[in-house]
Amino acid sequence: MALFAAARRAAASAAPLILRASASASASSGAQRGAALLRPLAAAAARPQPRAMPFSSAPATKPSSDAELLRVIDSEIKYAEECDDHDRVEEIPDNFPFKITDEKGMNAITLKRTYNGEQIEVVAHMPSLVTGDEPDHGQDDEDKGGEGDSPDEDQGEKPPKSSVPLTVTITKGDGPVLEFTCTAYPDEVLIDSLSVVQPSGNDENDLIAYEGPDFNDLDENLQRAFHKYLELRGISPLTTNFLHEYMINKDSREYLLWLRKLKDFFKQ
Repeated sequence: MALFAAARRAAASAAPLILRASASASASSGAQRGAALLRPLAAAAARPQPRAMPFSSAPATKPSSDAELLRVIDSEIKYAEECDDHDRVEEIPDNFPFKITDEKGMNAITLKRTYNGEQIEVVAHMPSLVTGDEPDHGQDDEDKGGEGDSPDEDQGEKPPKSSVPLTVTITKGDGPVLEFTCTAYPDEVLIDSLSVVQPSGNDENDLIAYEGPDFNDLDENLQRAFHKYLELRGISPLTTNFLHEYMINKDSREYLLWLRKLKDFFKQ
């Protein structure tokens, strides 16, 4: 009995030691597992974080293509300023019969006058320019000519010349409007078409209006009479010579203005 009691006391005293050792081992194992779990978080916290970029409202760098366009446009503006008569002021002849309305940025000008109770309006559009750089085929034809050439072949077509498209309208009160479409050369005017236009407000008649035959199909006497009709109303060589120079200079001014607008766009 004494031996059993001693053994029981020894077992009782050893149990807390075993429990403490087990608890200590368990705690150590849990700590190791916890440390293993926290190790990636600690590494992530220690890793350097990217620096936040401050917000900026400054525009992005212009593409290289825009910069190249600006360079070419600047060069063209400089060339136009040096070579063209963009700042030339045309001197209007003393006996010029029309009042001129010219708005900047528009591709046409308007001339107006009154003649024997008639209201005459001429709209002159941008010129069709002939620069003289076109190849001369006439000399080649002469070199190829032979004994078989006929007299008619010697009378070749006239060389092209610069021209200004015109639209001439003549009104008498509230009645129909006589409208001419013309091509003005420096010393002459060609009538391309002639029509009688009803006043606005009668759309049904406008849809079925007959505009007349081709002007060149008219009797030659009638063609000459209409040319004289326009000349008496101010569509004369004096007018067309002035318009020719005026519209060429306007074309230069409008081209330079257009280039400057392009530059402003690409500078934005």
